[in-house]
Amino acid sequence: MRLDKYLSNATDLSRTDAKRLIKNGLVSIDDEVAGNPAQKISVDQVVAIEGSPISMAQKRYFMMNKPAGVVSVTKDHNNPTAIGLMFEHRSEELQIAGRLDIDTTGLLLITDDGQWNHRLTSPRSDCAKIYRVGLAEPIGDDYTARLAEGVLLEGEKHRCLPASMEQIDEYHLNLKIAEGKYHQVKRMFAALGNHVVSLHRFQVGEIILDPDLEPGDYRPLRDNEVSSI
Repeated sequence: MRLDKYLSNATDLSRTDAKRLIKNGLVSIDDEVAGNPAQKISVDQVVAIEGSPISMAQKRYFMMNKPAGVVSVTKDHNNPTAIGLMFEHRSEELQIAGRLDIDTTGLLLITDDGQWNHRLTSPRSDCAKIYRVGLAEPIGDDYTARLAEGVLLEGEKHRCLPASMEQIDEYHLNLKIAEGKYHQVKRMFAALGNHVVSLHRFQVGEIILDPDLEPGDYRPLRDNEVSSI
């Protein structure tokens, strides 16, 4: 990695500020003063600013209790964004790991680790998602069997992977799915002749939404939560 980029990534310095420090002789590599912002450095070299060693920032992982009305993108000119609710350095480097619709609430995972994001969202991932679903019409007696055999969504050639449900009352259930198709849960129940009126995700893989998080709040993931993906 270029020295100026390393400094910018490891600190709150802009690339311009990093270059200025280098040109002023305030940056060293393995105790040797560095003078070239484009100099390549390796992971085993020690970079210091005015004698104080720095290191690359660690990858970051968060869970958020996404409120309704917030979009799961980094930038949007018309709606508030999940990233906009966060107060973190280098927030522009954060990415959503598995989006939720604007009116869907609950567990949203956010990271700057692209490989971790890919493992989570890959079609080959075994990270099941669990939703609390509220329906407009009563739950049909055949829903459990039809979900288990795989629902055929409108416009799709292949059925969804088998899903399972746990009925809570006449209109509410917990739904466990293994995919992340576009508007999948809403389309699944439309295919069953019903309509989703509320949708709340509370689990992805082994990661469960922290009950202490109010809508719009977030916290870093614990080490065991990160490693579960």
